[in-house]
Amino acid sequence: MLVEISGGTTMSYRVIQWATGTVGIHSVPAIAAHPDLELVGLWVHSDNKAGRDAGEICGVAPLGVTATQDADALLAADADCIVYMAHSDVRPDQVVEDICRMLRAGKNVVNTSFVPLLFPKAAGEGVHDRLQAACLEGGTSFYTSGIDPGYGNVGVAVGALALCKEVTSVRMMEIVNYATWDNPFTMFEIMGFGKTEPSQSLLLSPGSTALAWGPVVALVAEALGVELDEITEWHEVIRADRGFDIASGRIEAGTISGMRFEIRGMIGGEARIVVEHVTRLRDEDAPDWPHGSGYRILIDGDPCVKAEVEVSSHVGDHNYAGCLGTAMHVINAIPHVVEADPGVLTYLDLPVYSARHLMR
Repeated sequence: MLVEISGGTTMSYRVIQWATGTVGIHSVPAIAAHPDLELVGLWVHSDNKAGRDAGEICGVAPLGVTATQDADALLAADADCIVYMAHSDVRPDQVVEDICRMLRAGKNVVNTSFVPLLFPKAAGEGVHDRLQAACLEGGTSFYTSGIDPGYGNVGVAVGALALCKEVTSVRMMEIVNYATWDNPFTMFEIMGFGKTEPSQSLLLSPGSTALAWGPVVALVAEALGVELDEITEWHEVIRADRGFDIASGRIEAGTISGMRFEIRGMIGGEARIVVEHVTRLRDEDAPDWPHGSGYRILIDGDPCVKAEVEVSSHVGDHNYAGCLGTAMHVINAIPHVVEADPGVLTYLDLPVYSARHLMR
C-alpha cells in the first residue's frame, strides 16, 4: 500500500515486530491493521510460539506471518523498521547490543522495551555513542517512546510548557491502579508487590528508578534548556492489612500492596523537575496519597498549568489501554523515523505526529 508523506511523495513501510509480551501482543495486530504499514516478520522468544501465525499468537485472525526465532533471517529480510519490545528488565546491555545490531544491519528501530533510551544521553556512559555509531554505520534512525516513560510525561509536559512565560517547577505524575495488570514477573519480581520489604524490590533498589525515569527528567530539562545539579530518588510503601488477589496473583497480609516514588531533578538544592508514581492495588488504600486514574502534569510558573490524561478502552480496562497506547506511540512514529536523517532521535527531534490515516 502506498501512503503520502511530507513533500508529496508516497511510501509504504515494511515492519518487523520483535517479541509479543505485554506490549508486543497489542503491537502486532496494530501494525497489521495500519494502512501505512505492512507486517513482514515476527521474532518470538519462546519455543511454543515459534512456527505459529502472528495473528494466532496475538488473539486475532491469521495474518499470514509466521513467528520465528531466527534473528539472522529477520535482519537479512527486506524491511524498513523493527518494533523492538523484547524483555529488558534484567538484560539492559544486551538490549542495547540487540538494537545496535539491528541498526547496523540497515533496519530503523523504534523501541518501548528499555525505557531509559527515551533520552540515550542520560541512559548510561557510552550508550548514546554506541547507538549513534550504529545508526551512522547502517544509515538508520532510532527512537524510543511509550506512554510512561513517553507521551504521558514528556509528551504532555513539553507541549504544556509552550504555554509558559516563566517556569518554576514541573511535576509529571502517574496515578494508576495496577491490580488488573496480568504480569506476575514484573509485578512481583521487578516491582516487589507481595514482598515483605522494599529491599526485595528491584525497582526500589538504589539507582533503579533513576535509571528508568531519570532520562524523562533529563529530557524535560533539555527542553527547558536548564542544567540539573543531580537526580535523586525517594520512595515509600504500604502493606496489605489482609490478603487479597490481583490479576497477577496473591498479595498476602503484611506484604507490599502499594508504592509511591519520586525521581527528582535538583537545581539549586530544590526539586524542580520531578517524576512521581503513585501505584495502588486497591483504590481505597493510602487515602493521603494523590488520587487519580492516569497521568497528571503540574507546572508551576506563569501561567500555572495542570493537564490530565486518562486512557480507557471499549474492549479492555485502563491497563489494556495503557499497553496499547505504549505500542501506538512508537508505531505512529514509524514513517517519521524511517524518513529522518540517520541518528539517534528523541521526542524533541521528531515533527509533531498523530494518528495519520487511522480515522476509519
